[in-house]
Amino acid sequence: MAREAAENREQIATWDRLERRARDVLELEQLGEDDPELEKQVAEEQAAVEKELRSHELDLLFTDTYANHNAVVTISVGQGGVEAQDWVEMLLRMYLKWAERRGFETEIIDESRGEEAGLKSVTFIVHGPRAYGLLRSEHGVHRLVRISPFDQNHRRHTSFALVEVMPELESTDEAAVVINPQDLRIDTYRSTGAGGQHVNKTDSAVRITHLPTGIVVTCQNERSQMKNREMAMKVLKARLFQRQQQEAAEHLDQIRGQVMPAEFGSQIRNYVLQPYTLVKDVRTGLEVGNAQAVLDGEIDPFIESWLRWRLGKNGSTPAG
Repeated sequence: MAREAAENREQIATWDRLERRARDVLELEQLGEDDPELEKQVAEEQAAVEKELRSHELDLLFTDTYANHNAVVTISVGQGGVEAQDWVEMLLRMYLKWAERRGFETEIIDESRGEEAGLKSVTFIVHGPRAYGLLRSEHGVHRLVRISPFDQNHRRHTSFALVEVMPELESTDEAAVVINPQDLRIDTYRSTGAGGQHVNKTDSAVRITHLPTGIVVTCQNERSQMKNREMAMKVLKARLFQRQQQEAAEHLDQIRGQVMPAEFGSQIRNYVLQPYTLVKDVRTGLEVGNAQAVLDGEIDPFIESWLRWRLGKNGSTPAG
């Protein structure tokens, strides 16, 4: 709460400062009539104000209560075999590159490697301002079309991966998720991930199964079994919270009489690498021809496009 209050005060101060600069430009414009030097100064200041305004415009698009929270992201393999496992690893690299560009910290909590290549699944946390508010646009199925490097006949393959994005709950929010200890099955096992010899000698990895929902969470990143258990519980609460939010949204749609395709499990974006390169967001229609740049972490155009599309779709602002 203290962090949100500080961020709100900072935003108010920023908009107050921009308003004062805009008023100064108007006054200077009135004084500068028929004065070429002043007119030049007005034009420069107006351009500077407009540039800063655009940089802060996205602040108005974050309408979610949990937008300022860190993001818990899980990428899971879909149809496509070893090709899809490689796709999971490519997506992980894309998001880690994006986070690095923004100066965000990332922490891989758990990963399950494929037998031949790639990853079956990976869960990581992105720490940074509005991490969840930005990354929630990535929630859904991502589809890749390319000539498979694993196919000796060089045929085109289509692969799918599911990206799930949840807010990391803070201590004040965790009360919203009530977990009965009797609903949990907790297993420990020997870690197979990174961490050196220690993790291979002790049963430090933790798997928690929430019996009523069937949700399974694993964590093997930490050396301590206790720390892995704490992190697994944090991810479980985030998953259960996301489930509650989804069920509430579906119930609201039923009340409204709307039949909307659920975002979860639906294809949201296509990445085509052969015979041409194109990344297209199915929801917003945004297309980017430089697919490699997108895979190198340049996903901000898709994030901004989705934020504007979502705001217009919900009727908060005129669409278009």
